[in-house]
Amino acid sequence: MARRPNILFITADQWRGDCLGVAGNQVIQTPHIDALAADGVYFSRHYAATAPCGPSRASLLTGLYPHNHRAVLNGTPLDGRLTNVALELRAAGYLPTLFGYTDTTPDPREYAADDPVLRSYEGVLKGFRAGALLGEDGAAWLRDLRRLCYDVPELGLAIYDADPTFDVPPGRQPTFAPTRFAKEHSETAWLTDRVLDHVALSGEVPFCLHVSYLRPHPPFIAPSGFHDLYHPDDMPAPSRAPSPDAEASQHPFLAAALARVKQSTFFNHGDGLAADLDDAAVRQIRATYYGLITEVDHHIGRLVDGLRQAGLYDDTVIVLTSDHGEQLGDHFLFGKLGYFDQSFHIPLIVKPAAGEGVRGGRVDAFTEAVDVMPTLLDAAGRQVPGQSDGSSLGPFLTGRTPADWRQSVRWEYDFRDPITRTAERQFGLTSEQCNLTVQRDGRYKYVHFAGLPPLLFDLQADGGEFHNLADDAASGPILLRCAQDMLSWRMTHEFGALHNLMATPDGMIDGSVNRD
Repeated sequence: MARRPNILFITADQWRGDCLGVAGNQVIQTPHIDALAADGVYFSRHYAATAPCGPSRASLLTGLYPHNHRAVLNGTPLDGRLTNVALELRAAGYLPTLFGYTDTTPDPREYAADDPVLRSYEGVLKGFRAGALLGEDGAAWLRDLRRLCYDVPELGLAIYDADPTFDVPPGRQPTFAPTRFAKEHSETAWLTDRVLDHVALSGEVPFCLHVSYLRPHPPFIAPSGFHDLYHPDDMPAPSRAPSPDAEASQHPFLAAALARVKQSTFFNHGDGLAADLDDAAVRQIRATYYGLITEVDHHIGRLVDGLRQAGLYDDTVIVLTSDHGEQLGDHFLFGKLGYFDQSFHIPLIVKPAAGEGVRGGRVDAFTEAVDVMPTLLDAAGRQVPGQSDGSSLGPFLTGRTPADWRQSVRWEYDFRDPITRTAERQFGLTSEQCNLTVQRDGRYKYVHFAGLPPLLFDLQADGGEFHNLADDAASGPILLRCAQDMLSWRMTHEFGALHNLMATPDGMIDGSVNRD
């Protein structure tokens, strides 16, 4: 490569893969992201490796499946011996700068037992320089709101209480109310301002920026101007069984989730279970969620405009994705959990540097979050480390599909609780048995639990995933094939940072790059 491109790596938290105009959604407005896709490649069947935020970002930023990096919960440490995208890009000559968060829990073996850094899962991944951090307490953003004379009640989520001067009109739900701060002062606007200031003032070329937006993550409340952009009547109805009880009958894990997920996790002062929300409440939350997505789209448009004005856009590789999806009331669930597609199907758009890829491409092959790190390193001219479970999407960016590309995707989900041991007691399992792995291809979805019964869905006949075929004797051969495929996948992707190296009289040979 004659010279290294700029890199802009954007994540937007908790973004469903079907909530984009380019994805075929006829309601949502994402003109700036759709334009970015028209200038690059849209990957229509892209999936997260796990949930929630910390584990998913560990996979995204290390290129490893969860069974290899083992940072399986928010708060589970990430092994400090692992390399990651920031360290690798540093080795390629970049200074990776973070705006937002990576939710990385550091390796406790590298710190004293009483070090404050071990009291939070919101650490910064090794290799990143902090540009502007946005944690759960929102401290830096809230300080700026105070300077603007806002009444900021306290650090944390209280700022997401609704505007106290707003009266929710008849027929609307509480989540229709706007935020107490103006749209130009939202955390999304604030973070974008910090990035644009950095681009304008640092003079850093080539730059490497990781912009990690909170939205459309809960609390589900949007600023005025975005809160009423969509009407609940225009929202798609949730895909779910006739009742929570009917839904719960599918599997013990699902029954436990329906009995556990609370409304207050998704909007301030929610009362009761998320499964109790009626159709009108779900549609309003969906309308608010769409508004938050359009807000993020607006600010991504600002980033692109800023790069254009600075003459940097053409030489910048832009990657836009999410860490995981959102149930949005489907199957009576909210949040990101379990085995349903809504929690794991996420957006991915890659805009190559000018002259180095196709424009307006669409890839329908299965891609995974573990492919993002190899893709960024490939774009930077850096060899992908042997640690990586994923593969560069570079061939797709030039219109080619690799002959041996995967025909299915997998993701994992861990539901242990080291503090309360709730799941362990409820199911009578060890912590190591509180996990599941999903294999999904174009026809079947197989869900393997370490300590609970499996699930099997025929996605052609049952796209909503309501009818479990695992106990159907006629499905036995399919179940066996899926289990064998999953075992082969797991064996193929055992951790192997050094496993292709061999000591020889001529020195160390790397078999991964010396194949015929």
